[in-house]
Amino acid sequence: MTIGLIIIGDEILSGKRVDQHFPKVLQLLAARGLQLGWAEYLPDDPVRITATLRRTFATSDIVFSCGGIGATPDDHTRAAAAAALGRPLVLHEEGKRNIQARIVQMAREAGNEADLASPENLHRLKMAEFAEGAALIPNPYNNIAGFALGTHYFVPGFPVMAWPMIEWVLDTHHADLFNREPRSERAVLVYEAAESALTPLMVALETSFPGIKVFSLPSVGDARTRRHIELGVKGAPDQVESAFARLCAGLDALRAEYHPVDR
Repeated sequence: MTIGLIIIGDEILSGKRVDQHFPKVLQLLAARGLQLGWAEYLPDDPVRITATLRRTFATSDIVFSCGGIGATPDDHTRAAAAAALGRPLVLHEEGKRNIQARIVQMAREAGNEADLASPENLHRLKMAEFAEGAALIPNPYNNIAGFALGTHYFVPGFPVMAWPMIEWVLDTHHADLFNREPRSERAVLVYEAAESALTPLMVALETSFPGIKVFSLPSVGDARTRRHIELGVKGAPDQVESAFARLCAGLDALRAEYHPVDR
């Protein structure tokens, strides 16, 4: 199972807001011995959101989607998820009760009587309209739930809500994956070398050690550092050490100048 992240919002793509979800999700996953496999940023475009979800629903991936589940005209994620699965949007009864309880609470805090039948409050119930068969994701901030469809989890764009909801999903539904595949990483800095000269070594390492990935991160250098490539291996610990030793032996055979990277 690969873990994916979808971040939705014109405000992210326009630069009006800086995305905070990507680094936080990396942190939440790393704390549980997990890694993010892919991420996509999408605009508030129902056609594009629907097409993306139709594609990801066809996989076995665990997918977190942040944003677009409110009740304003630019919130398309709920309807797009239903369209991607070919299911109707239906009012989730427990989700409805949660929203109504929140309305009553806000009215009491303001010293008013809650009018659950007002047009404004009836419109708020749209936040409990999900694709048929959806399950709720509890929202500890205001009790207005997100929703799950299979292994796709939809949370608000607000970090104060989204992050504890993602943690809840991981701890409640996917604890069996935690640390199942612990990973390690070893790397060196190779100086004044061309990636093309290192590629055969990289290919040979991945062929010989199927449990690892080889990575190459070039740097053109500047006034303070020389041109170099961070070359390393990551993956299953039982193969990383052997693969790293082979990598160093290969660099020695190429008479490359390199130094280990301290982690």
